[in-house]
Amino acid sequence: METKKKKKKGKNSIHDIAEALHLSPATISRVLNNHPHVHEATRTKVMTMIEEKGYKRNVMASGLRTNKTHTIGLIVPRISMFFHTEVITTIQNQLHAQGYNLIICQSNDQLEMEKDLTRTLYASRVDGVIASCTLFTTSFDHFDILSQNNIPVIFYDRVPMKPYPACIIKGDDFRGAYLAVSHLLELGAKRVAFINGPLSCNLYVDRYAGFEKAMIQHNVPVLKEYIFYQELNEENARKSLHALFNKPPYPDAIFAANDLTALAALQFAKEIGITVPKKLRIVGYSNDPRTSIASPSITTIDQFPGRTGKVIVRELLKLLKGTQQTMVDQLPIITPVELIRRMST
Repeated sequence: METKKKKKKGKNSIHDIAEALHLSPATISRVLNNHPHVHEATRTKVMTMIEEKGYKRNVMASGLRTNKTHTIGLIVPRISMFFHTEVITTIQNQLHAQGYNLIICQSNDQLEMEKDLTRTLYASRVDGVIASCTLFTTSFDHFDILSQNNIPVIFYDRVPMKPYPACIIKGDDFRGAYLAVSHLLELGAKRVAFINGPLSCNLYVDRYAGFEKAMIQHNVPVLKEYIFYQELNEENARKSLHALFNKPPYPDAIFAANDLTALAALQFAKEIGITVPKKLRIVGYSNDPRTSIASPSITTIDQFPGRTGKVIVRELLKLLKGTQQTMVDQLPIITPVELIRRMST
């Protein structure tokens, strides 16, 4: 008796995905066609499987990305940070004027959450992604699913330190640090402490390089005991300040790699009876509005976040319209910074 042979399913087919995830082929089809009546958890699970198992080419033949959603995804470490708040506001206003909606995601400086958010934005069929990464993002492989599917990616502020096929926009952190430290040295500082962020992040690599260049050019020694690398929060700032003022010789100037740390330094100086700027000069970074109303007001570096937001949207629109392509060896776009002199120096 002749038996019928089972029809062999095509490799990487909808049936393969359905079988692997214990879902029906109809459910997979609905996800691929962006059907509204699909749970978000199911959608994310399916799109993650597509990414992880290399199903891209065959499955995407269904036409998943033939339609534009006029939606852009944005990933930031913390929405509460002044710089990012201003950048986000500008981006949203500029994109809205061009007919785009913005999905704002916060990674909380957690790498795993950043990876999850990237997958979620991909599953949501965004037309493009803007990202400022966590302090600990050293590999950017989780963004590959976007670039491999022709979804434009723009990194800003916290960006890859190695070549990556995306548009890179960042502030001139080297120059910002150089201006800040040169200002302190020109005022007569001899023992400059530097409270910096972790060197896993491009910002703090560049700010250290600017700090070091200024010190060398002014023939002032770089003292390791006056340099700290840490997450820049108030608790860590106070630990560093206690270490700096535990025993003499005390620093006569502090360059803080963000304004939160500069504000903490000012408060700490008041608590231990050190007069600013007579005995201690302080410079921060970012021009947070709180630095202008502190007493004394704090000298800082302005990063012009509104201008940065406009540059991001300008470059993103070029990519979306196909008038520009990103290449691995493309030079980053550097946005300007400026020293804002105030009473703390």
